[in-house]
Amino acid sequence: MTEYIGIIGGSGLYSIDEFEHKEDLNIDTPYGKPSSVLKVGKLAGVDVVFIARHGEGHTYNPSEINFRANIWAMKKVGVKAIFAVSAVGSLKEDIHPGEMVIIDQFIDRTRVRPSTFFEKGFVAHVSMAHPISEYMRGLLLDSCKKLGITHHDGGTYVCMEGPQFSTVAESEFYRSLKASVIGMTNLQEAKLAREAEISFATIALCTDYDCWHPDHENVTVEQVFATVKENGVKAQQILIDAVQAFDFNQKLEVEGILQNAIMISPDKVTAEVKERLEPIIGKYY
Repeated sequence: MTEYIGIIGGSGLYSIDEFEHKEDLNIDTPYGKPSSVLKVGKLAGVDVVFIARHGEGHTYNPSEINFRANIWAMKKVGVKAIFAVSAVGSLKEDIHPGEMVIIDQFIDRTRVRPSTFFEKGFVAHVSMAHPISEYMRGLLLDSCKKLGITHHDGGTYVCMEGPQFSTVAESEFYRSLKASVIGMTNLQEAKLAREAEISFATIALCTDYDCWHPDHENVTVEQVFATVKENGVKAQQILIDAVQAFDFNQKLEVEGILQNAIMISPDKVTAEVKERLEPIIGKYY
């Protein structure tokens, strides 16, 4: 079975010149349809699979994204590692719009989203102490340095529910926690990838300051979109370099993580559960 690198972000990533599109996979999962078709091909010669998390044309708000279907489908087709691209607001003065944060931690402030595969007849508890792959983070940092892209090594991503942005009080609260950036999408991807034993790392693209900043009201929609466009070009460059450096023979931190996380008695795992979770737990049963 071919092993792939998964890339999750906006549908604009499909337009990377170095992406050689091979086929679209329209996959059904036990959790419904993924956000978009899986676009399979080669990025700079490396086998990759793209998913547009908000759907093509940005049709799903953050709470509507079918995170479980996205990750299940990627696991099913043979994705070994995922690079995610996520637009964020800055919670720190020294993280400026247009800069990248190669995060290493999360704070979960979501409320209504399914965040696990392990329910309804299957129980397992994976560690989320270190949710980001240090190997993959290292590749992203090396790429930023090589390309001369301003970036920050490490940082905490607050994942809020949305789709509304923060109140000033909330924004100041997150700043008091020493968090670096705030977004609405990345945490569920990290949790589900960990359960699926898929290595995970994120490029957090800072588009603006959150509402705590005194100049926030002076930022226009046009300026934000211009920053998003500029950041998108930088993210494409980073991805191209990082996927080329990825070693498919590298032993990743998540390999075998379920072996000591599964709690349910083997004789209690039903045929229905085995079928539903086959891509994820199949090798253990």
